[in-house]
Amino acid sequence: MRDHPWRGVRSTAAALAACALTAAVVAAGATPAHAAADTERPTAPGPITVVAIDTTWVELTWAAATDNVGVVSYPVGAQFEDNGAHYSTDTNSIRISNLRPSRTYTFSVAAVDAAGNRSLNDPRLRLTMPPGDDQPPGAPGQPVAYDVAATAVWLRWTHSVENVVLDRYEVFRVDAGGALTRVSEVYQYPPRNSTQVSGLTPNTTYTFVVQARDEVGHLSPLSAPVTVTTLPPPPKCAVRSVVRQWSDGFVAHLTVKNTGTTAVDGWTMTWRFWASQQVHGIWGAKVVDRPNNSYLRVGNTGRKAVIPPGGSVSLGLVASGTQLPQEVTLNGGVCEVADE
Repeated sequence: MRDHPWRGVRSTAAALAACALTAAVVAAGATPAHAAADTERPTAPGPITVVAIDTTWVELTWAAATDNVGVVSYPVGAQFEDNGAHYSTDTNSIRISNLRPSRTYTFSVAAVDAAGNRSLNDPRLRLTMPPGDDQPPGAPGQPVAYDVAATAVWLRWTHSVENVVLDRYEVFRVDAGGALTRVSEVYQYPPRNSTQVSGLTPNTTYTFVVQARDEVGHLSPLSAPVTVTTLPPPPKCAVRSVVRQWSDGFVAHLTVKNTGTTAVDGWTMTWRFWASQQVHGIWGAKVVDRPNNSYLRVGNTGRKAVIPPGGSVSLGLVASGTQLPQEVTLNGGVCEVADE
């Protein structure tokens, strides 16, 4: 049989690769046979100690591990909360840079031999970096209230200016006499500048301010205040629907009745509505928005904005999709399904 013209080249390349691998294993302190047969783990390295440290770097060392053949590397981990970084060294010391001042890290070290066996019960060191921040954050922007309900309100604000690392925002309710009561903490991992304040009393006026705190503990000035009045308690209501449906769409007629004892002056309604669905037509109301892409919110058009006790409004919808109007709410109150 005639030899393939590349057969000799491939054989030579394979031989060279094998020689290189053998040399690497021998240089690491083990022969290929020993590495292949080695199933014994190295001992754990000794306790981690700090050789030198600054605000953004640290040099660590530890007692070397032992192994029946030879340790070839020390994987090193640096963990801050849910974020971690991994390093490796072939000696029993390492310098880790690009750390953050004042953060508390957990460092860990393991030992690995040429066969890939890894040590157990490896040492850890919890270390807080020196502070490198001597400036407080700037004041957050004035909060803006949105999605106001009877017992909850959402607040958002522009971010503080911080020279190193911002830790969190603290939201306070301003009580009578100017006393502050903390109602929310917004940690910055990941960064956020909004929060919901719940547990409020319906039809009540509240004032809120926001303060920033950096990782050292410096506090910003308070933001400008925002004052908001929660909505009255959600009305009681009942809904009756008549639906004609086809394979990928429907027309729905809804009649919503105020079953409470207080008139509803201005209203919005929500119901289930998938993100893939489209509104082709609506009457008796106007589309407001689509909260969470799972609901459709509509509101009064100016006419019939007031629903007296025992009164009702009617509206209709033509839409695509198969999710029919369900879980209907009136100004946040869940409507009962009326008997046909």
